[in-house]
Amino acid sequence: MPSFLQTIFAVPLRGLTWLGDQGTRAVATLVFIAVAVPPIGALLHPYVTEAIFCLLCISFMRVDLAALYGHLRRPGLVATATAWTTIGVPMIVGLIAWSTGFDNRSPGLFLALMLQSMASPMMASPALAAMIGLDATLVLVTLVTATALVPFTASLFASLFLGASLSITPLTLGLKLLGLLAGSLLAATVIRRVVGADAIQRHRRPIDGINIIILLVFASAVMGDVASDLVTDPIFTVGVALMAFAVYFTLLAVTTLLFRRVGYERALALGLMVSQRNLGLMLAATAGALPPTTWLYFALTQFPIHLAPYMLTPIARRLMARADASSTEAAGSTT
Repeated sequence: MPSFLQTIFAVPLRGLTWLGDQGTRAVATLVFIAVAVPPIGALLHPYVTEAIFCLLCISFMRVDLAALYGHLRRPGLVATATAWTTIGVPMIVGLIAWSTGFDNRSPGLFLALMLQSMASPMMASPALAAMIGLDATLVLVTLVTATALVPFTASLFASLFLGASLSITPLTLGLKLLGLLAGSLLAATVIRRVVGADAIQRHRRPIDGINIIILLVFASAVMGDVASDLVTDPIFTVGVALMAFAVYFTLLAVTTLLFRRVGYERALALGLMVSQRNLGLMLAATAGALPPTTWLYFALTQFPIHLAPYMLTPIARRLMARADASSTEAAGSTT
């Protein structure tokens, strides 16, 4: 490559590398930028589907195939975690809402909760787990298996609980999800073949930077109206925000407790994955044809999704330090 082209590309590459190095700090900052600058959201709103497609491509592109095969050879934990996130979570949410009459009292929020519970984990979950020092490989493998099943499980639970409240049929929802996932997987496979896995690994930091920029596109597009909603109806908006935090941390805590027997550090990694639901995938599949209350809930879930990894980093470090100390003591006792 000519020297002048190297100079031209060096500047944005350094910028992306710096951004990728910011990790959870940058991810947490995104939501405040999205709320503080509503015109960005208005500009980027039409590109939600494209942003989700790009996030899916990056995540599939970075899959460590060797680690993937290694975990699949020991499928017990992965199968249990997959069943919990794809079947257990939406079934429990749907039954609680149905038994309490929440589906009739607040159909917009019920639709939001069901779409959230039916969604697969966020494609950025492995990267976020790695940023805070948790087992990213376990998260990645469970994410892959859950994502492969979600077109079928989402269609099933949509037919069971949503009915006419969804603007598209359950079958159409499943087919759109399948098309998005298959298309992004195909694009990622082509990129891996052309560029090479080694080059992707070498440039992981600038790729992290690109990932953060795309997350900003999605967050801004979804959260563009939050400031005006807060001014128009502050009590309702704050109430929905508290609900979003409560749902997030309930999923995190329950999952961590359910899987505590495999070690709290691995259980916390699974808890992070289960609580980080891919709402963008549902937005893309439904083409954004959702009630305003559903949109508001989706927007406010971005706060716990982006802030929690930063908040969980000290806890994860303590758990990892405790695990390292235990393994050192065990090794010392055997010598």
